[in-house]
Amino acid sequence: MHEEPDAASPLAAGRSPREAFRAGFRAGVPFAIVGFVLSLSFGVLAREVGFSAVGAIVMSAIVFAGSAQFAAVSILAGGGGIGAAVAAAALMNSRFLPMGAALAPSLPGGWLKRAAQGQTVVDSSWAMASTGDGRFDRWLLFGATVPQYTTWVLGTAAGTLGGDLLGDTNNLGLDAVYPAFFLALLIVEMRDRRASAVALAGALIALAPVPLAPAGVPVLAASLAALAGLRRRSQERDG
Repeated sequence: MHEEPDAASPLAAGRSPREAFRAGFRAGVPFAIVGFVLSLSFGVLAREVGFSAVGAIVMSAIVFAGSAQFAAVSILAGGGGIGAAVAAAALMNSRFLPMGAALAPSLPGGWLKRAAQGQTVVDSSWAMASTGDGRFDRWLLFGATVPQYTTWVLGTAAGTLGGDLLGDTNNLGLDAVYPAFFLALLIVEMRDRRASAVALAGALIALAPVPLAPAGVPVLAASLAALAGLRRRSQERDG
């Protein structure tokens, strides 16, 4: 019996999984190039705050999340503890929970297989793989993530192992990369009044405890604003 292809599959768009993977790979290359520069700076900065080369590379290979990694490094650089750095990284990555929930119906197999496929989710790939009707082209997602993952790990390795050759990060401007990275993320997210209000609240919450709290605590406190905004949006959707 002939089965119609699932609407979320690349076959529904008239292309094979291989074609969708290649299309995703091509679409992911520009992001991969930018990711290499970001991960290069992460590698250099990670070594400066005491990471070993192996530790920084393993972190990029496992975590593979720029915002979380830069948050952890910035907290450690400011004198914060491991606990605060891990907590901040976890909060930064909490956005992947609703993203994964949205993607799950488009992934075949049991929960373990779907969880494995979900490891390929990064912001740009997830957005590019969306079909616009709540479903996702998983092969395009996989293809878009492959070059980004590759350059992220390679960039970290280059930064950690070649940091001495690169010289002072201040001279190269690498010390400004991760603040610029966070600013770019903020600009993209501030698309409506609610997002702007949450961003402003987060900034005020972060600034208030700076003179008194240990490094890392202001970042964690500011994240509460984002969690409050997420809860309000969930209540509005359920209502």
